[in-house]
Amino acid sequence: EKTFNCQTYTDYKPLLERTDLDLVVNSTPSHLHVPVTELFLKKGFNVLCEKPLAKNVQEVDRLIAASRESGSVFAIFQQSRFSAYFRKVKQVIDSGALGRIVQISIAFNGFARRWDWQCIQRFNGGNLRNTGPHPLDQALQLFGGDDMPEVFCRMDRANTFGDAEDYVKLIMTGKDHPLIDLEISSCCTYPCFTYNVQGTCGGMKGSMEEMEWRYIVPAECPPQKLIYEPLETADGLPAYCGETLTWHEGHWKVSDDVDSAESFGTFANMTARYYQMLHRTLAEGAPLEVTPQQIRRQIAVIEECHRQNPLSVWA
Repeated sequence: EKTFNCQTYTDYKPLLERTDLDLVVNSTPSHLHVPVTELFLKKGFNVLCEKPLAKNVQEVDRLIAASRESGSVFAIFQQSRFSAYFRKVKQVIDSGALGRIVQISIAFNGFARRWDWQCIQRFNGGNLRNTGPHPLDQALQLFGGDDMPEVFCRMDRANTFGDAEDYVKLIMTGKDHPLIDLEISSCCTYPCFTYNVQGTCGGMKGSMEEMEWRYIVPAECPPQKLIYEPLETADGLPAYCGETLTWHEGHWKVSDDVDSAESFGTFANMTARYYQMLHRTLAEGAPLEVTPQQIRRQIAVIEECHRQNPLSVWA
């Protein structure tokens, strides 16, 4: 109240009686996202809900239904899709320079111990639901389509004081899709990249601050044909395939990215971009770029990961 000269409440329920609110932002603890969002949607409020949106697909469907019935805008705060580094990764991949993408490795890793409510299962805690929605939203955008990927997941409790996981290895595959290898680990002492992209013509790697990529142009490569006989050198010695390829290189730093206006910092920039998108929806009727249906698939993947890794509940 002192800083912003605004009204404050000790409980969200009185807000339900107001008629002058353009948007309600639900940033309650994770296990309250569904019930609180549903209350406001049913009362006709436009709602932006924090991640993780829900525990399972059934809960997501309830929220989508409430939004449709009331005609309210229902948005989910997945601001990492608007981060400068992810936009650069997507731009390079979409350019086709790397060829067909075979594998995308994403690592949101570090070494940390945690003992707050976000490491407790009954509060919808754990690395996959807490940190995971950010890289998983990006991963599903790069996976492409809207079909459910095949999911393999392994979880572990390493350095956490709670009963939720703090190590996640998630692999997603599908016909005509790249393989996605996602790690969210709290026991990685040597994190070495955020993204590592492998394509038929080149690759890309880097962090949230800096990216580099190399690629070949097939038309510039020496012509080759399959040879069935063992290769030999000119003097008859065994040989191995070898050729000289012309490599093209690219480099990007977030500090040099004028378009990203990163003077406010990575988090502030992607948050501003998200809210600009949401403003276009609320003020101009533009479609949401991050839709509840897209997040529904994310929750379906998370739900499958937990199905494969039932952890004992004790906290």
